Order: sequence, then C-alpha cells, then structure tokens
Amino acid sequence: EKFKTLKNEGNDFVKKGKYEEAVNKYSECMKLNTEECAIYTNRALCYLKLSKYEEAKQDCDHVLQIEDSNIKAFYRRALAYKGLQVRKKNMAGI
Repeated sequence: EKFKTLKNEGNDFVKKGKYEEAVNKYSECMKLNTEECAIYTNRALCYLKLSKYEEAKQDCDHVLQIEDSNIKAFYRRALAYKGLQVRKKNMAGI
C-alpha cells in the first residue's frame, strides 16, 4: 500500500515536471520492491529529463535483466545512449 502511494506521488511529480522529486519517490519505492519494472522505467524517464543519461541507462539495463522484452526500457535506454553520444561529441568540441 505504501508502495502504491509512493508510486502515485512520483507519477504526480512527473506530470508537474518535478523530475528531481519524482526520482526521490521512485527510489523510495525501490526500497520496498525491486521487481516492479515500471518504477525503473519511470525513474529512467526522469533521469532523461534531467540529462542524467548514465543513470537512465542503468535503470533500463536493470529492467531488461528482469523483463527482456520491455519496450519502454529499450526505448529509454536508446535515448540515454543518444544523450551520452551527444555529450561525448560536445566534450570533444565537434
């Protein structure tokens, strides 16, 4: 029940564009249940919005270990890789 409440609070923060707060709620959810894939893909979305691509990739990797056909995880991991590539190019001064 507490898990559901935290998840809903996290989702509400996402809708309001408060990604930092949402990450905190989803992280709390993970302490209660590490098997719920939606929490990881939701948190990955927040990390993408915050340009934390490495963290987003790690969350997606975790989901794909549990559920290897999770479309959201594949898609968000691809966005994370894209973000990391762009950052690498920018750092190289291209």
